Amino acid sequence: MASITYDKACCVYPGADTLAVDSLDLDIADGEFVVLVGPSGSGKSTALRMLAGLEEIDSGSISIGGANMVGVAPKDRDIAMVFQNYALYPNKTVGENMGFALKMRGVGVEQRKQKVAEAARLLDLTDFLDRKPGKLSGGQRQRVAMGRAIVRDPRVFCMDEPLSNLDAKLRVQTRTQIAALQRRLGTTTVYVTHDQVEAMTMGDRVAVLRNGTLQQFSTPTDLYDRPRNAFVAGFIGSPAMNLFSAPLHDEGVSIAGATIAIERSARAQLTGQGLSTVVVGVRPESFSLSDSGDGVPVTVSLLEELGSETYVYATVDDPRVRTIDGDPVTLVARTSQRRPAAIGQQIRFTQTESTVHLFHPDTGARLVD
Repeated sequence: MASITYDKACCVYPGADTLAVDSLDLDIADGEFVVLVGPSGSGKSTALRMLAGLEEIDSGSISIGGANMVGVAPKDRDIAMVFQNYALYPNKTVGENMGFALKMRGVGVEQRKQKVAEAARLLDLTDFLDRKPGKLSGGQRQRVAMGRAIVRDPRVFCMDEPLSNLDAKLRVQTRTQIAALQRRLGTTTVYVTHDQVEAMTMGDRVAVLRNGTLQQFSTPTDLYDRPRNAFVAGFIGSPAMNLFSAPLHDEGVSIAGATIAIERSARAQLTGQGLSTVVVGVRPESFSLSDSGDGVPVTVSLLEELGSETYVYATVDDPRVRTIDGDPVTLVARTSQRRPAAIGQQIRFTQTESTVHLFHPDTGARLVD
């Protein structure tokens, strides 16, 4: 049994004024693939290192399989780490690198060879067992690092941004291999990344952290469809959700003389809370380019043409409508059209879906379920 529980786990670095990880609560099921994601300094790597025993837990606890890990040495936690910088021995072959941890634990030569061969087959490394790391590509080296962890047959895999050193194409290829391998092995895995696309495509559940505090812990679909606050809404999704503060009126919110409709029941809730402005969230795919005179008037500032789709970035001329930080608003719409507009052209965005996310203008908390 390798379930993991963070119970109000805290960590503070010496001399720091704030907690690196603040009262983290997570329940991770046996065999689950959980991703910790957040911007730089959010505490995700610290939380992983606390699990591995590489950072002290200052208060609260972390348990593995029901056993409290506070005070337990890293070597006694039965955890295998995969790091960003491979950490391979350059003077040893692939096979020797993969089997080195077993050798240090006193595992016999034949058993080591068997385990290394099995891991090599899983990772498509059989033909490279006699090569040195210097003769391998970045993706192959990362697979060797994975193999070194697999041969140990640990209760938990801890992966700290293992794809950061790979190029874009290889990142996509390797992340699918890691996700498929984890599901095949069924080993509980905690994976750290700053890339929300990695988080959404790999994890069974994703924990979003900010400034050491857990913002939301849920499935990728739930994070995308029902973000708990404006931070999660803006962090999850690429391009990010359109988020802006706008005044309320009888039908919805007003933006540049147009209306973004809000359902009657939601408007009633907002009125009952005494709000005159609200932070509105609209996904790029919920906007389309209008051929009529309806919709939000905007001026095109940038086009991102990806072949199958185009993202249209456009500015809004309305001093009452601002981003959360108080800056002028740039809206993004997704369209299947190629060259749908020209930079500098004035067009209109209309809603193609009724889904509008509403957040409190002061706290950022979700207002309507």
